Amino acid sequence: MTIRTLGIAPQLYDYLLNISLREPEILKQLRQETAQHPVGRMQIAPEQGQFMALLVQLTVAKKTLEIGVFTGYSSLAVALALPPEGQVVACDISEEFTAIARRYWQQAGVADKIILHIAPAIETLDRLLSNGEAETFDFAFIDADKSNYDHYYERSLQLIRHGGVIAIDNVLWSGRVADTQVQDNRTKKIRAFNHKLLHDQRITLSLIPIGDGLTLVRKN
Repeated sequence: MTIRTLGIAPQLYDYLLNISLREPEILKQLRQETAQHPVGRMQIAPEQGQFMALLVQLTVAKKTLEIGVFTGYSSLAVALALPPEGQVVACDISEEFTAIARRYWQQAGVADKIILHIAPAIETLDRLLSNGEAETFDFAFIDADKSNYDHYYERSLQLIRHGGVIAIDNVLWSGRVADTQVQDNRTKKIRAFNHKLLHDQRITLSLIPIGDGLTLVRKN
């Protein structure tokens, strides 16, 4: 996990932010508050949040899904990019982290766009499917426990419309996926997941080296 894009020298990274980042003040405040948290490194990089907001606008998304909210930076970035009638269905299990998210959603005036489900994400996704919401979402972002990435992906693929986009975070895993000496369970799960996507003919994909690695999937 990383709060900035991997593999870029500090001077060049500062230039990247200075020349391209248009971060709303409310997002900056949330990012700075989260950075003080003991697990603040779980927050996405600001350039990634901006990139996701652009994706939402490029796909003309109205209904989006987020699996893993943390303190709400990504959901806030997406909600701000959505049209007035847009909606984010957000999944998390932490009341503590999402209390921060709710506060910033309210301050930003987008709380009415975000439906937060505090429950295991697989349960929420299965409920959405059983409620007949398959192929009704335009965009999804997966950034939760890595051991369940495949389960989240398969359900998201059912929920996303044809031509919709799924963004999956942490696929480079701070470089550990490329280190054969690293054989812990989470790293092996991400490697296997990445390999599966490479050969999945249901999708078109590209792995973007932004943040901690972001795979973009378009449902064919």
